[in-house]
Amino acid sequence: MIEVEQLSKHFGPKRAVDDVSFTVEKGEILGFLGPNGAGKSTTMRMITGFIPPTAGRVRIGGADVGDAPLAARKQIGYLPENAPVYPDMTVNGYLEFCAEVRGFSGSERQRRVAATIEKCFLERVTHQTVSTLSKGYKQRVCFAQSILHDPAYLILDEPTDGLDPNQKHEVRQMIKTMAADKAIIFSTHILDEVDAVCTRAIIIAEGKIVADDTPTGLRSRSPLAGALTLTLGATEAEAAAERFQQVAGVQSVNIVSNSDEAVQLRIFPADRGAIAVDSLLAEAAARQLTVKAITTEQGRLDEVFRAITTIS
Repeated sequence: MIEVEQLSKHFGPKRAVDDVSFTVEKGEILGFLGPNGAGKSTTMRMITGFIPPTAGRVRIGGADVGDAPLAARKQIGYLPENAPVYPDMTVNGYLEFCAEVRGFSGSERQRRVAATIEKCFLERVTHQTVSTLSKGYKQRVCFAQSILHDPAYLILDEPTDGLDPNQKHEVRQMIKTMAADKAIIFSTHILDEVDAVCTRAIIIAEGKIVADDTPTGLRSRSPLAGALTLTLGATEAEAAAERFQQVAGVQSVNIVSNSDEAVQLRIFPADRGAIAVDSLLAEAAARQLTVKAITTEQGRLDEVFRAITTIS
């Protein structure tokens, strides 16, 4: 596993990372979230040994990054922020260089480079120099070097930054496929990716961990979680809201929208319990109201993220 224990980093008087601790097991994809300047990239750099911590320690597969840096780094695949690559090398030449640095030679080096080029969909640009590539392709080239040696631990800092929607989907699918036998930390500011990829998420703000939960658990913290959205045919909105307010298990009813064609109500349960849909439908039938749709709100990650990370 990846073990992070009481990790801190100070830059002069600024405390960029403050006593951060967590573990990541194989099979987990941990989303690492936070606003700009929260300490995400600094934490990633300390985990990989790129910069030393002010305090705390990191173990990768049992190897201490500070005491046994080579043993730890051999097990890591790292995609840094901004995808640093050598601009004058071709894609194939760069990956061959990376493979040689990792200790591969001869046919094994060629096999790994060819397999990685195919896996990362780089066949079209194999012989181009990196400087001629788009930002998205540069990102893919850097992602390719991070998985070239089939590491047990992947540290990915904004891996889909600059990719188009199709490329993002491809990278997400690759990450999910590789996760079965790897521990993966996935830094992102795109909340959709937490649902699409991650099995767990940590939110960091001002250098501290402020949440550590599954995506479902985080959504459940949303004020909307568990509410029902009821769409009715044209009716008097205020009167309809008052009627549904009287149904057992209902705490409050808000009017979301009101037009000549439809009225939409958001119905909140008492004490976050469940509202019996049958009771709402019975009330609608008794009042001769047409029910067009009824949906359960799952909660919204963006609301939870803002609530947790906004400094008052």
